[in-house]
Amino acid sequence: MDIATIIGFAGTFGLIIMAMGNPGPFIDMPSVYIVVLGTATAVLIRSSIPEFVGAIGVVMKSIKHKEDKPEVLIEKLGELGTIARKDGMIALEGQEIPNPFLAKGIRMLVDGTDPSMIKSTLEREMSMIQQRNADGMAIIGSAQDIAPAMGMIGTLIGLVQMLGNMSDPKSIGPAMAVALLTTLYGAVIANVICIPLKQKLGALDLVESLNHQLIIEGVLFIQSGGNPRMLPDLLMPFVSPKARAKLEAAAS
Repeated sequence: MDIATIIGFAGTFGLIIMAMGNPGPFIDMPSVYIVVLGTATAVLIRSSIPEFVGAIGVVMKSIKHKEDKPEVLIEKLGELGTIARKDGMIALEGQEIPNPFLAKGIRMLVDGTDPSMIKSTLEREMSMIQQRNADGMAIIGSAQDIAPAMGMIGTLIGLVQMLGNMSDPKSIGPAMAVALLTTLYGAVIANVICIPLKQKLGALDLVESLNHQLIIEGVLFIQSGGNPRMLPDLLMPFVSPKARAKLEAAAS
């Protein structure tokens, strides 16, 4: 679980609520209907139901998904390479491999799949994951664009209601609340939720893609029968400079 996302959301909304003092006046159901539900239904216009549901799964990555560190993957590949070199590929069957992408590559090694087929299959899998991530981020980007527009629509609705009932003082307050709160809700959805989520998911997608490339190269190296001690040198470009010293010390 990515605790940074949870802390970020909790801290940001906590500060906003603290600034409000009493949050009661800032809760208005007509404004919620216009902005929140209106944004969701407007996003549905540009996407299909499966794409919309899939975007929810992509969003959950920012909270539930914890990407493996490259150095951890390299160490695991080294262990698997040592087993394969000593006891053969069949000895890799039944090994505990938490990373599903790596597990798929190792299963193909155990099955004796041709190297070109392993490479093409894993690259296609990586491409499809990237596409799903891109689709999810595109839907979040649509919500980012639509939410402020729905806020403006709500503002215009509130102003029309207010100007149309100036003779009734009791109606001015609720109409003004709709006019102002819809703009607030739209700004919060776009700037506090959608923009940070889209940026976070973009960063996660990059890390995930780099890890997948690392795994592909590592699996193909194991299949070729290479010396596992050479794996850290081969895969070192995927590791941050800070973590390289630790990896090099473990390899020596």
